[in-house]
Amino acid sequence: MSPSLHGRTALVTGASSGIGLAVAEALAGAGARVLLTARDPARLDAAAQRLRGAGHRAAALAGTVADPGHPAACVAYAVQELGGLDILVNNAATNQPYGPLMEVDPDLWREAFTVNVEAALRLVQAAWRGWMREHGGSVVNICTEGAGHVGPNVGAYGTSKAALLHLTQQLAGELGPGVRVNAVSPGLVRTEMARFMWEAAGPSIAAGLPMGRIGEPEDIARAVVWLASQEAAWITGAELVVDGGTRVRAARVPGAAG
Repeated sequence: MSPSLHGRTALVTGASSGIGLAVAEALAGAGARVLLTARDPARLDAAAQRLRGAGHRAAALAGTVADPGHPAACVAYAVQELGGLDILVNNAATNQPYGPLMEVDPDLWREAFTVNVEAALRLVQAAWRGWMREHGGSVVNICTEGAGHVGPNVGAYGTSKAALLHLTQQLAGELGPGVRVNAVSPGLVRTEMARFMWEAAGPSIAAGLPMGRIGEPEDIARAVVWLASQEAAWITGAELVVDGGTRVRAARVPGAAG
């Protein structure tokens, strides 16, 4: 049975493309009313129109999560225009600065934490104060499989996402039982943000994975919908890794499956 989100309202950040748009479409497909937010007004409006064209109730509010006032504006809009805020998906992120940490610009380092960690906290605070404290809800933070290990040139991104994962657990402890807070940690997914990785090395990476391919945004979206739904009603503070087997690829024996 597919999860049902009928009567629920969701807010998805970074929703104009990639994982965010796929999540918004999947939530809407499960019956939720969806508010999309992202920085680019034109792309965001096109994304919302795409959902409305498929018969879903969707709205858009452009802005950057790095703006301290934007989270509260999103929550207020969701409550006033869509009737509440039952699901929050913190997907907006930056993978900059890219490079060795010994050469990182401190301002860009702080920006990574502002977007990837602080904005998520501000959104949860706004959702809590504006709706979820009284009505309950579910928060899903999009982290990364890479937060569990180190890699070249992605130290700022990985460190900030590791902080987001810990924030997920901390919030789960503080906001239960009314609000569940969980994380989905993708492996390499075919998105524009990750193009620099999959375009050059995608086939070789896929060949080393037990599932034999890199991820698609829809793979992540299905996991988010399940975690946000009542199908996962006794799950909080958890990390759901959706990576095609990235973490176990060292044990893969070529040809063993057939």
